Amino acid sequence: METRQRLPAAERRESILAAASVVFGERGYAGATTDQIATAAGISQAYVVRTFGSKEALFVEVARRAVDRIEAAFWAAIADDDGRPVRQRLGQAYIDLVADRGILLSLLHIFSLGSDPAIGPAGRDGFMAIYRLVRDEAGLSPEEATDFLAHGMLINTVLALQLHGSDDPDAVELVTQVCGGDLVHFRALAGD
Repeated sequence: METRQRLPAAERRESILAAASVVFGERGYAGATTDQIATAAGISQAYVVRTFGSKEALFVEVARRAVDRIEAAFWAAIADDDGRPVRQRLGQAYIDLVADRGILLSLLHIFSLGSDPAIGPAGRDGFMAIYRLVRDEAGLSPEEATDFLAHGMLINTVLALQLHGSDDPDAVELVTQVCGGDLVHFRALAGD
């Protein structure tokens, strides 16, 4: 008889957050349930609630996790001076995050809930932390940082609308521009 080893609490928590990120990304806050998240994580719904307290608290943690992942990717891109301009390195780091399907899509849902008293502050704080990082640490001007963030939101929109899988010539043109010309790589990261 094979005995299953229990995962450490930190690993179980991360597996819940990863599953929640995907479920929230696909279904939004209103459409997702803790039961769906538990199923995706391979654990009980009661454990999800016991760990996070509520769906709202879990969603806020998903927001924080997404921002943490983006910040880590951007810090790595800033540190890895491979001769390309920092903005190009940051852009590639952001596109590479597409492989974690839930991060960028869940951010769209988080930002759309800006008026929510619990979720709004987490979204605003995270967005501003990213803005400050690209402006202050990467050295982008306010105009460059604003343009960079706008481009990132366009990437999120393309993913949410599933334009990256479209054969419509105009959609292919748009997505090719969004991903810096490497449509094959972008589609592979997005799971197409």
